[in-house]
Amino acid sequence: MFLAQEIIRKKRNGEVLSTQEIQFFVQGITNNTVSEGQIAALGMAVYFKDMNMDERIALTTAMRDSGTVLNWKNLGLDGPIIDKHSTGGVGDVISLMLGPMAAACGGYVPMISGRGLGHTGGTLDKFDAIPGYQTEPDSELFRKVVKEAGVAIIGQTGDLVPADKRFYSIRDNTATVESISLITASILSKKLAAGLDALAMDVKVGSGAFMPTYEASEELARSITAVANGAGTKTTALLTDMNQVLASCAGNAVEVKEAVDFLTGAYRNPRLYEVTMGLCAEMLQLGGLAANEAEARDKLNRVLDNGKAADIFGRMISGLGGPADFIENYAKYLPQSQIIRPVYADRSGFATSMDTRELGLAVVTLGGGRRKPGDALDYSVGLTQVCALGDEVTSDKPIAMVHAQSESAFEEAAAAVKKAIHIGDEAPEKTPEIYRYIRQSDL
Repeated sequence: MFLAQEIIRKKRNGEVLSTQEIQFFVQGITNNTVSEGQIAALGMAVYFKDMNMDERIALTTAMRDSGTVLNWKNLGLDGPIIDKHSTGGVGDVISLMLGPMAAACGGYVPMISGRGLGHTGGTLDKFDAIPGYQTEPDSELFRKVVKEAGVAIIGQTGDLVPADKRFYSIRDNTATVESISLITASILSKKLAAGLDALAMDVKVGSGAFMPTYEASEELARSITAVANGAGTKTTALLTDMNQVLASCAGNAVEVKEAVDFLTGAYRNPRLYEVTMGLCAEMLQLGGLAANEAEARDKLNRVLDNGKAADIFGRMISGLGGPADFIENYAKYLPQSQIIRPVYADRSGFATSMDTRELGLAVVTLGGGRRKPGDALDYSVGLTQVCALGDEVTSDKPIAMVHAQSESAFEEAAAAVKKAIHIGDEAPEKTPEIYRYIRQSDL
């Protein structure tokens, strides 16, 4: 029999907790036998004294097992269960293309996603812009769509990882969110509860990233790779650039439009293409669907070009309650804002740097993101045609288009955009879309 206060004391003193002690404490979080004060105290002890990899694996698996762990074996699926997760960014619409692309190559993608908070957009919020789409279906419909379409992107159900829900809310209120150990367990417990065979992890780096520095992003990527593989799920982390908006836009309906255009070939932003292909190719290799990156990319390009990925996206939408003709007629269904107007820089030159976080916050100010959980969203607002770093800017070439519902909202967003995008005399050096891959063999 363990005592919660003794476990806290042990970690406060910098000692290593046993797997059994961690399991006991997580069980207490789940069944409310451990108090909020005790959870806060352990969170603070971990924040200052950290956890080694064995402790992180034990915490992650205990949290994963605190609720339902999905099992796909009885569906008779003929491919691996694969997924990706991102630490969040601005204009990060990758999931909407990646899920259907991976499914079109023979994988099954039960993607459990989240809503946006702060400056980052949420995948579920994008789908909420589609009339009828159920982001919270019952498990029977979820499984049915995964089997029939190969992919379903939904929200976390109530019986998945209840320990994380309680632990995270207390961490959020006690300034212990930034612990790498606790971030690792929070992210992975939810992903691994989906019953995955393989996972590609997208860890953002730069001015729009969750982690404050490249070093912190790399530390998180290493932690996630080590813990996920240690918990039995093949995982690679990619460090990807978030020093500028990833897609050409940021918002909800506008990002859905860009995803459809990407899948149908109407328009593919080159940066978005590179990161999507990098993550998706890694998923295919980890899942045994491709022997190497060249083969994976070849398969992915084929399902993009022959329309199979776009078809699967349409089947997922209709399967989860959205319009059957969404791909062909998305303009009919997606909401549009009252004002769509360009923003021009004060001078000609080149886009030299971007405060990506501020651009994300401009979308929040327009009504496209949340200041606090539960805020209602306006799905129509956002930014489009956002310039890329290195683009030449002139008096007749806008740095972005603002989609707003009122003159005052437009003016406020336009001022924020002009402040966030810096114009200089020379184009900056090009930065890579993917800085590095961190695989199990690199640890």
